Amino acid sequence: MEKSYPVGSFKFKVEINDIELYGGFSEVSGLEAEVELEEYREGGTNYIHHFPKFIKHPRLTLKKGIVESGELLNWYKSVLAGQILKQKISVILCNSFGKDVARWDFVDAYPVKWTGPELKADSNMAAVESIEFVHKGMK
Repeated sequence: MEKSYPVGSFKFKVEINDIELYGGFSEVSGLEAEVELEEYREGGTNYIHHFPKFIKHPRLTLKKGIVESGELLNWYKSVLAGQILKQKISVILCNSFGKDVARWDFVDAYPVKWTGPELKADSNMAAVESIEFVHKGMK
C-alpha cells in the first residue's frame, strides 16, 4: 500500500477567470462554508431537531506584496466607481512538485475591501496589501 502524506499549505496559486495572478500571494483565507441551521424543539421531549436553512460563506481574503501592476487595486477602484465586475477566483493548492492537488472556485466574486500596508520606517518587511471579496459560493 502506498503511503500518503498531507500536502503543505505553503504552495498555492490564485487565478482570476483562469488566468494566474502573479505578485507573490502570502496568504489566502476564507476557504470555508457553513450550513446555517434552524432549531426546532419537539414538544413533550427533550430533543432539538436541526433543519438546514442556507449555506453561509465568509469573505475570501487575499494578501500579497504590493507590486507595480496594481491589478487588484484597479478592480477595487472600479467597484468604488459603481462598475461591479463579477469574476471567478480560483485558489489552487499545489504539492512540492508544483502539481495541482486541490482547487476552490469562488463564483461571481468582486472586491469589497482593500487594506493598504502598514508603513514603518524601522522595519524591513515587504509592503503587504489585503483585499477582500464577496462571492456567491465555493465550488
